[in-house]
Amino acid sequence: MCGVVGYVGNKPATPIIVDGLKKLEYRGYDSSGVAVLDKDGLKVEKKMGRLAELEKALAGREVEATIGIGHTRWATHGRPSDVNAHPHTSNDGKIAVVHNGIIENYLQLREWLSSQGHTFKSETDTEVIPHLIEHFYKGDLIEAVQKTVSHLEGSYAIMAISVDQPGRIVAVRQDMPLVVGLGEGENLLASDIPALLKHTRKCYLLNDGDVVDLRAEEVIIQDVTGKVVQKDIFEVTWDAEEAEKGGYEHFMLKEINEQPRALRDTLKGRISHAGDKVILDEIKMTPEEVQNIKRVIITACGTAYHAGLVGKYVIEQLVRVPVEVDIASEFRYRDPLVDKDTLVVVVSQSGETADTLAALREARRRGARVVAITNVIASSVAREADDIIYTWAGPEISVASTKAYTTQLVAMYLLALYLAQERNTLAAGNIKEILDDLKSIYAKAQEVLDDIEPIKEFAEKYHKAEDTFFIGRGLDYAVALEGSLKLKEISYIHAEAYAAGELKHGTLALIVENIPVIALATQQSLFEKMVSNIKEVKARDASVIALAMEGHTEVEKVADQVLYIPKTHPVLAPIITVIPLQLLAYYMAVYRGCDVDKPRNLAKSVTVE
Repeated sequence: MCGVVGYVGNKPATPIIVDGLKKLEYRGYDSSGVAVLDKDGLKVEKKMGRLAELEKALAGREVEATIGIGHTRWATHGRPSDVNAHPHTSNDGKIAVVHNGIIENYLQLREWLSSQGHTFKSETDTEVIPHLIEHFYKGDLIEAVQKTVSHLEGSYAIMAISVDQPGRIVAVRQDMPLVVGLGEGENLLASDIPALLKHTRKCYLLNDGDVVDLRAEEVIIQDVTGKVVQKDIFEVTWDAEEAEKGGYEHFMLKEINEQPRALRDTLKGRISHAGDKVILDEIKMTPEEVQNIKRVIITACGTAYHAGLVGKYVIEQLVRVPVEVDIASEFRYRDPLVDKDTLVVVVSQSGETADTLAALREARRRGARVVAITNVIASSVAREADDIIYTWAGPEISVASTKAYTTQLVAMYLLALYLAQERNTLAAGNIKEILDDLKSIYAKAQEVLDDIEPIKEFAEKYHKAEDTFFIGRGLDYAVALEGSLKLKEISYIHAEAYAAGELKHGTLALIVENIPVIALATQQSLFEKMVSNIKEVKARDASVIALAMEGHTEVEKVADQVLYIPKTHPVLAPIITVIPLQLLAYYMAVYRGCDVDKPRNLAKSVTVE
């Protein structure tokens, strides 16, 4: 899910491709590789680890190839290794492919191709692509690629080269970024603009369904039916650093805006075609083991801990089993009551968080089954857990977690619904109702991102505040904790989150004139009580910005400003509600002149106690 680069022209291709991949290193990766075509045929080199390992393997080779493709891989299917690295080749060794994305139906395709005599070398989903192209190849590479993608389900940015047609790269995009760079006597392809800037600032920005026939002297773009598509040239005016951020000022803002894609990717392949069932092939528990779960413990740190708090509410509501949520650093030292009938869920973006890893080991030592929710394949947490639910957030550069958190929430919902359907604690109709809304959650996230001006206005008005409070009830309280953490960690404003019902038990003493209070009121069953709580803080002259579900206009009578989130199933509201809070924290930090992506004293992955 990282970087792809392609080149065809009049210069040595390998150094251009490797240099382009270096410009995409910020995206994160675990292996890399190149495939080039010269007079002797197809040459492939790929290595696990950093690009330096690939460069060592290529050192000293006299390769005259002027066409090739390259890839940096963030593992999804199959652990990081030389064999699983891209490019992958066809059965006959004549076709090479690089691919970003996820092929959801690869197991069925792999099984069918095996029955046709194809032999596979890797664990990846990608390897089915060159085998399919070979199967459909009748002398025209672009026709074979078009037939191949008609059989693929999932997301992809694919580049293919063939020994039989050595002057062209064929590429296709669906739900993954891909850009054409236009040069003089040369043309390029890449998953992101930074890889192109050394050679050109003229680009075609591709859309879903575009099929590219890239040659040294021309670029032809078609749709999947073969109809030629005309594109306007996009002139890049950003500098190289801005380009890495996709034109955004900070990685954090880029990653906030990547959430619709990340949510969609995390859901792909995990909901049945009928939309009434969760499919978690990663969970290997038997029906008896699922039925025997007496208690669930969720343990994590920081933002992942807040995802666990949402998980507690959701699992208890849908599965009707008691759930505890523990900070991992506390769990490991408190002599927890854990046994074989306890399901322990550990959550870690990196999969290397020291306290979470220690909690996992403690839980397993006491006989519990452990499910890991993580973003990194073959991480320590992933290797040591009994079952894994991967989040497909992609690499996250900013220290403050955003898309990792929302994809962790999706994983929690999938786990809760999976347990509910296996234990028959929720009617099939109710499961389908939630899944229907979950399938469209990424579009609703995009709606929020399309209307950020009110958030910027509030941030500009109150960014000099030194104290801010977040209040909410139920699921809103869990999200308020995450909103508070985001604000304090990047803007350095003192922020606290409270269960709104606790205001009278001490917190009201801190409410003074004009202090900003962010009130979350998305839960229908608690809405009237939240309105009363807002009145309490308004009576002390606080300035209140409320977040409510569309249609709940009553809150306008008591709050100074209201942000509405798109209507969705109340249990799913946290996924949408947190996005305005992320944006609020971001703009508060920007207006205060803070280093948004690298807040003081903090690290992205906490691998020590």
